This record gives sequence, structure tokens and C-alpha cells, in this order.
Amino acid sequence: MAREFQRGHKAKISDLTPGTDLYVGVQIAGQGLTFDISCFGLDANEQLSDDRYFIFFNQPKSPEESIQLLGAQAGDTESFRVTLDRIPANIHKLSFTATVDGAGQMSQIGPGYIRIVAGGEEVVRYAFNGSEFTTERAVMLGDFYLKDVWRFAAVGQGFDGGLEALLKNFGGEVAEEEPAAPQPQAAAPSFAPPAQAAAPAPAPSFGAPSAPQAAPPAPSFGAPPAPTPQQQMHSAPTMAAPLAPQGGTVPPPPPPPAPYGQPPQQPQFGQIPGQVPPAAPFGQQPPAPFGQQAPAPYGQQPPGMQPPGMPQGVPQGVPQAGAGLQAALQPYKEAPTGQRWTPQNQQLMRVDLTMGGTPVLARQGSMVMYQGKVDFSYKGAGFAGRMVGNATGQEMQLMRCTGRGQVFLAEDGSHLHAIELQGDGICVSAENVLAFDESLQHEVRRIEGHGIPGGALFTMQFQGTGTVIVKTHGVPVVLPVTPTTFADCNAVVAWSAASQVIISSQVRLRRNAYPGHSGETVNLQFRGAPGNFIVVQPYEV
Repeated sequence: MAREFQRGHKAKISDLTPGTDLYVGVQIAGQGLTFDISCFGLDANEQLSDDRYFIFFNQPKSPEESIQLLGAQAGDTESFRVTLDRIPANIHKLSFTATVDGAGQMSQIGPGYIRIVAGGEEVVRYAFNGSEFTTERAVMLGDFYLKDVWRFAAVGQGFDGGLEALLKNFGGEVAEEEPAAPQPQAAAPSFAPPAQAAAPAPAPSFGAPSAPQAAPPAPSFGAPPAPTPQQQMHSAPTMAAPLAPQGGTVPPPPPPPAPYGQPPQQPQFGQIPGQVPPAAPFGQQPPAPFGQQAPAPYGQQPPGMQPPGMPQGVPQGVPQAGAGLQAALQPYKEAPTGQRWTPQNQQLMRVDLTMGGTPVLARQGSMVMYQGKVDFSYKGAGFAGRMVGNATGQEMQLMRCTGRGQVFLAEDGSHLHAIELQGDGICVSAENVLAFDESLQHEVRRIEGHGIPGGALFTMQFQGTGTVIVKTHGVPVVLPVTPTTFADCNAVVAWSAASQVIISSQVRLRRNAYPGHSGETVNLQFRGAPGNFIVVQPYEV
């Protein structure tokens, strides 16, 4: 029986099916709309570093045929064959997308889905509809991503712009098409009846055998059985080249324009037409033509010539928000990766509350902006929690973020890092926690020690399935735990919960009198099995 996924759900492929030769079907429709359905093969940086892994109607398969475009069949608008064990090592994610070809928006679509079929049997389905989108013209439906093993995620993230904008978002380039060369005119054909149209070839079938057989260890590739015949949608529109002008001739190019911000040059009194006047000395304005007003300094208009409604200092004819402004702001645009937690830069983190359905607990005052309908409420720790927080120094003033929207979080320009937990645990000082999923369990953990004020140190331990956002001063370093790993307790940020921590105290009356002393009174020694780690920042609290 197929598992029904919601937006944001993730699972290992091995938990869905033992097979690796999979069928991926996409069904999407809208009144009067045509769609381009594609698959992007992305590298570890989620970029299309190899154009051969952009699978669409003009490039239906990858070089080694691990990703193949099959076309419309079995009730699906478009379908793919994905062989996971043949995908090269440089491909870490397969992103399946749908874009509107022409006018229209994703809010106009009807109920649709993306599904995975193994051996002719559907194993997972993610359904969506137009009510989940507004003005988007593209949507990232689902991802196959490699994280120690191949996994599947139901994304459902809308994206402004069409296929070209989506391609640029993944780092691809849009090739410019050459205008078609004029063809010699052919002779007029003579009268002849139309030829008999050949019957279309049947679509390839990858269905499972009809009779039950012994189950193999992994199901082979199989498409689902085809439903009753229905009208198929066109999913591979033709790309039309730019039209040549009528008559097959190209008009001559116009004369070169005058220099930017200046009127066309007229011959001065006594000057031969076409003769270039001598240049003015460096740093001085050229003399005005005979009978004309001297030109104004660059970027300004002469008095009385400024058009109404135009700010002072803006050259006439230049739009207030032209391509120059867009190019300047392009590096700072929002990064729509389709994940629940998305770093916008090193100091700003965005969480999409519509994905996962789990509220977020964030430090009070860390919200810098939000989109959509988001509710913020105070998250109290209770009387016992406040007492423990005050006694241990691990008190966190939190707010609870719920609703459907995106919240942007930051604090004091600190570097932010998203740490995803999959049932494991991590210890982080409360001072270094910015936000975390409410599904994570957190408690104060005591580190015993002797010879230090108070007799112990404390930290916060997070465990379960979810993400915790850790903030650091500067770029941290992650070190493996060895028997000789020591760290200053004021610089260490986090460590794996399975590590054993021992306090090494160096309290002395006159520490400067002892040569070789580090100057730190309390250090932490870490021990543990291979795989444990610590995170240290270049800053002392």
C-alpha cells in the first residue's frame, strides 16, 4: 500500500522499497495551461554543474541513462525512470519540477501528485493542489537526495518565474538560439492526395508480470498499469526560434547612438560634417557649440530641463529601477531551496513553517522579518524550569512560532549553522542556541567536576528528530574527539552527546608564576569512540 506524504515529509528509499530501479510519475493539470516537467541532477552544492543532467523534453536522458524521460503514460502527465545505483557520484540530488509554459499561475492547477512506483506497485505518493500556491509559475515537487543513503522528500515549494528562472536558480545557463537562416524557395508541389497516416507506436510498458511469481530481493523497474484511456496533456512544447523579417532581408543597423546622457552631436560653426572636434583638457568641460548652452555636469540636467516627477540628479530617460539596480541586488535575493531550514547567508536563517507541520521555538527578539500568517506566543518554562535555568545559567527566553509562512531569524550578526538530528543527540550551551524544532527533546545536563567554583558545569542537551540552529562568533572549527582533546570551556560551542566530558581544573593562586600555563583555569577533556566531535569558535564568552 502506498504511503501518503505531506509537504516536508522525508524517508529513506530503503524504507519505502528495496528496489533501486524506480518509476517516478507526475500528474498536473490546469484549465488552458501547458506544463514543462523536468528533472535537475544537482551536485553537493545543489547546483547544475553538468548540463547533461538537466533532463527535459529536449534532453530525455542522462549520459549513462540512469535518468530517463518516458513521456505521458499510465495516467501521468510525465514520467521518469530513475536507476539509483547507476547515478554517478558527483550527483547528490534529483529535483523534479513543473513549470507553466506561457501565461498562467500555479494557483490555477487542480489536484495533482508525484509518486514513486517500484516493480509496478506504487510505494509513495505526495498530493498537492492549487490552493497551496499563489502567483508562482514553477514548483519544486519532490527530491531524491543523497545523505549517506538515498532519500525522498516531498517539497511542494513554489517558485516565481518559469523554466528559465528555475534553471538560473540551479546555476544553469540559458542558451541563446541562432535565428534561422533563410531557406531557398522550393518548387510548388503538384497535386497529390494526402498519405495514409501511420498508426502511432504504443508507449513502452514496464509493467510487472501478470502471473504472480517468486518475489526477488529487489523489485525490478515497472510502470503502473495504464488506467482507462483519457486525453493526455502536451508536456513537451516546441521551442520556436526567433522569426526572420519578411522578405528574408535584414535591415541595416541604425547609426550609433550619442554618448550616454548627451544629445546627438551637431557640427559646430565652421566645422566640416563628420570631423571630430578636439577633446577638452582633462578635468574640464568641452566648450558649448556656437549659439548653444554649455552642457551640465555629468549626471545632472540643465536648470529648467528636469522633467516633472523625476528626482534631482537622475539623467533624463534613465528608469529609476533599471537593470543596474536589479544587477546590484541580485546577489542578495532570497534563496528558495525548498527545505524547511534555509540559510540566506552566514548570519540569516529562514524557516518555512508550512513544511513539516511542527512549531519552532526561537529566542525572543531573534525574528527580523516574516511572510505569511504567523503567530508568535510566549513559551514559558514553568516555575521548575525557571529555577533550574537560573541556577545553572542555561535559561532560554523562547517564543513559539506557528502558522503558515516563513520566518527569518538572526541575532547580533552571529554566524548561524543548522544541525539536523536523526535520533541522535548534541550538547550545546544555551547561549549558543538560536532556535530549534519543538519536536526535539531538550534538558539541562550536568558536567561533574572538582576544584572549580560551584562544583559543576552545565549545558543543554538536544535529542530526537529535528533541527537545532546554533550561533557562533566567527567561523567555528569541528574537531574529532581523541583521548588528548582539550578545549576551553568558554570557547567550546557544542559536542556530540555520546562524548565523555571530564573537567580539568587548573585553579592556582598565582597562575602567571608557573611557566607553560595556558592562562585558562578550567578546561574540558573529551573522550569517546570514533565519530564523536566537538565544535569550537574563535571567541571566548
